[in-house]
Amino acid sequence: MTDQTLVKALQHSRLGTELSEEQSCTLADNLAFRDLQPDEILVREGTSDNHLYVIVSGALGVVRNAGTPERVTLLTLTGGDLVGELSFIDETPHYASLVAIGPTRVFGLEREKLESLLLAHPEIVYRVMRSIVRTVHEIQRRISMQSTELTNYIYKQHGKY
Repeated sequence: MTDQTLVKALQHSRLGTELSEEQSCTLADNLAFRDLQPDEILVREGTSDNHLYVIVSGALGVVRNAGTPERVTLLTLTGGDLVGELSFIDETPHYASLVAIGPTRVFGLEREKLESLLLAHPEIVYRVMRSIVRTVHEIQRRISMQSTELTNYIYKQHGKY
């Protein structure tokens, strides 16, 4: 039986924007919630994870050197954001840890569960992959803009920053 709370969470996320009600129910049957306490690590830096996560509530910090005095928060992700999309696809280790900022709820999709839908529900798999690609494009666009802004700042300061 489909958990309607998962269906609603999916439909309100970037992952579910293109899915019909029926497709949302099918995909939700392959999802699981995970509740995190403040400062709990969802995925540790340098490890690989076979899950794609979506933040339902709360926030996750993308943190280098978590648990050390050299800790640096690179980015904060909030409700609806996809998390771990590249590692989910190609199994590369995470560059940074994903750490809960306050109480946080996510739902996760295992790579193997998505792959099991490939033959019976290829359109669902296609739409999930489109969501992942859209997220990666957004990240790439943001990095390009920040790089341009930094370059402009340095040149306007004549290299003095």
